[in-house]
Formats: sequence, structure tokens, C-alpha cells
Amino acid sequence: MLSVEPPLSDEDLLDRFQRAAFGYFLETVNPQNGLVADTSRPNWPASIAVVGFALSCYPVGVERCWMTRDAAAKLALAALRFFWNSRQGNGDDATGHKGFYYHFLDMQTGQRAWRCELSMVDTALLMAGVLVAGAYFTGDNDDETEIRDLAEVLYRRVDWRWAQGGSPTLRQGWKPKSGFLRYGWEGFNEAMLLYVLAMAAPDKPASDDCYAGWTATYRWENIYGYDVLYGGPLFMHQFSHAWIDFDGIRDAFMREKNSDYFENSRRSTFLHRDYARHNPSGHDGYSEGLWGLSAGDGPGNFRARIERQPRKFSGYAARGAPFGPDDGTVAPWSYLASLPFAPEICLPALRHLRERHPEVIDRFRMPSGFNPTLANRRKFGPSGWVSEGHYGLDQGIVVLMIENHRSRLIWNLMRSSQHIRHGLQKAGFSGGWLSQPASPREAACVG
Repeated sequence: MLSVEPPLSDEDLLDRFQRAAFGYFLETVNPQNGLVADTSRPNWPASIAVVGFALSCYPVGVERCWMTRDAAAKLALAALRFFWNSRQGNGDDATGHKGFYYHFLDMQTGQRAWRCELSMVDTALLMAGVLVAGAYFTGDNDDETEIRDLAEVLYRRVDWRWAQGGSPTLRQGWKPKSGFLRYGWEGFNEAMLLYVLAMAAPDKPASDDCYAGWTATYRWENIYGYDVLYGGPLFMHQFSHAWIDFDGIRDAFMREKNSDYFENSRRSTFLHRDYARHNPSGHDGYSEGLWGLSAGDGPGNFRARIERQPRKFSGYAARGAPFGPDDGTVAPWSYLASLPFAPEICLPALRHLRERHPEVIDRFRMPSGFNPTLANRRKFGPSGWVSEGHYGLDQGIVVLMIENHRSRLIWNLMRSSQHIRHGLQKAGFSGGWLSQPASPREAACVG
């Protein structure tokens, strides 16, 4: 008689997904310089944002006993040394300028890849990881002392005022020959962390009115009965929350709305679930158990007729609900990245995915996206198109948000950061945990 494996408990299920996601960083890191590949696809450059996620994930690996503290410290130190010693400037051999770094870097040389932009938000994600490393490695040995010292000087070197480019809000990027990109960071999005770090900087902060200038561009909407600060893709409601616990703290905008950003992310998660219920475009598979649009990989830029209906598909794109774009591509890692906000709908969605689309999950590691509308078409399988390889941003947000749900590790580490507290207070946040004094955290293995 065949034995039937009992269903996994919620804790065991989360542990397997979290450990699988964590493994991405050990598989794709260059231990010589600490750079981590943007994706697992061959010959891909490093992403500075993914390095920021990696620096934040190493403490999780230590706490869960998936790697030793010494191994984690060595990888963190390799990255911090690289970013501190690599050349700053506007030449072809530079990795950064004014304390910021280019979005993509060659995995071996660390030089700018693909003529990409100097990225403000990706530098912020990198600096968040730098500050996590500085907060976590509190030992008195040489390596951990150097980690703390480098974390501080790297953060202090960033010239946030320069990044405004003379504008009231921060610019999105800069290139050596053409200068600042046309667009600034306007409207609610993943830039919350960027603005907090920019306001907090001890030496070269953004202007005092920069954060208020950004919140003045917000859009407050009522969608499916939810009053929300609108941001279409779910990652906009997740990324900053990986590092900062916004539950119960409010800025001027949220005090006026009698809400907070944590509650806003919760409502937005339910909004995505309800959008899939309504399924206005009639995509296959969308339901109460299958939802979640975000930035991620897609099946490619082509058109096809599906059940006599013309459909347009996209490659990598930021998909959103309810105003689109939406080509039927679901970002299944969104369930785990929204877990702290709405576990009552995220965990059932995770189980629904495993039951209905097991081929989508690669040994408990989530793909960037899959499109069930293409099921059994164009040589695709029963779940349709599934993204090849894995992306570091997806894996990183999964590790951190599962951990915040389980132990609040990253939130507690960043609560102890004087820079995070100062940035939030300078931006006008008050109440909740900001009213309480910071307390040092004692590390203990929870695996």
C-alpha cells in the first residue's frame, strides 16, 4: 500500500519556501566581492538591489541555522569592502558616483553593465542591506567590527541632496553623459524606504521638504470598497516593508486618512484578491485562490487569439490591479511577500498554488511569474507559461517577509537603527513603536 505524505503544517510549509528562497543567494554570489546575480540565468550581471537583499538575508540564514555566523560575516564583509573600495566617479571604469551605484554591475569586475543608470532606489535597497549588516553583526572580533564601520561610512557617503537634481523630490536615476533621467519618484510606490534613508542621512540629507513634496503626489482611491493609497503592483506595497515596520506609525498623510502604511498594504493585498475574483479581462485561472500582480517576468511581447479573443502579452513588466497592465501573468511569490499583512488569504493562496499548479514551483522556490491563460498553448504546459530561472528580488522579498512574519527579525534590527528612526521622525512619522526607546537585540538561533 502506498503511504500518503501528511499535509505540511503552516510553519513547515513556510520553512521550506523560505529556505529554498534563501538558497538563491548562496548559489549566485561571488564570494570574492560579495556581488549577487540579478537572476539565475547564465552570464547575468549583479544587481545592487539584490546585494541589499542578500545582506539582509544572511542574518536570517544564521538565525535559522542555515549558515554559520562566520560564513555570513565573510560574505557581508566582502560586499561592503567591494563597495567601499570600488571607484566612484563618472568614468567608464566606475561602479558609482556621489555614493550611489549603477543598477547592474559585472559579476567579476564590478564595473557598470549594460550602460545602465545610476539608480537611486536600487542604491537605497543596497543601503538598507548595509544597515542591516551593521545592526546585526555586533561582535567584537575584527570582521564584525569592520562590518559596522564600513556600514556607517558607506551610508554617510551617499549624497541624497545631489540626487534631487534641483527638484523638490528625488530623481529616479542619472547617467554620466546625459545627466539625470527625466522622471522623479512621484506617486506612491516602493520609494518609501528611499525617502526615509534620504531624510535620515547625517551628512548629505535630502532637503527638509523633500518627503512632503513626494507625499503631495499621492493618489487616494476607493476601489472595491477599500480606501487605499493607490499603487498598482503589489511589490510597491511590500519592498519598503521588508525593512521598516510601518504598523501603527503614521506620517501627516496617514494621520489625515486615519490609516497607516501597514494597513494600506493589507487593504491592497485584499484588493488584488478581489480583482482576481472579478477578473474583468477574463483571464484563465484567476480566482479567490489565484491572484497577485506585480513586477516580474512575462511570456514575451506577442499577440495571440485565446478562445476567439485577441490577447496581448508582455515580457518583464510591472503589472498592477485594477488599472493594469494585466496580461494574465501572476506573480506567485506575492503570497509570501504579503504574508505579514494578510496571512488569512496568503496562506490559502499558497496551498491553492501547490495543489492546482505544482509544476510552477521548483523544489519550493517560486518563479518570477506564470501565465495560466497560455495553458497547453504555444508548447506551454498545463499551467501555461512559467518563467525560466529565478530572480534575486523575488527570492529576497520572500525570505525577509516570511521572517518578519515568523520572528520580526529584520523589523527589530531596523528598529534599533538610529538612522531609520531619525529618518522616520524627520519625515513626520510618530506614534507606535517610535514612541518607545530603542532596545538592543540579542541574537539567538531560532532554527
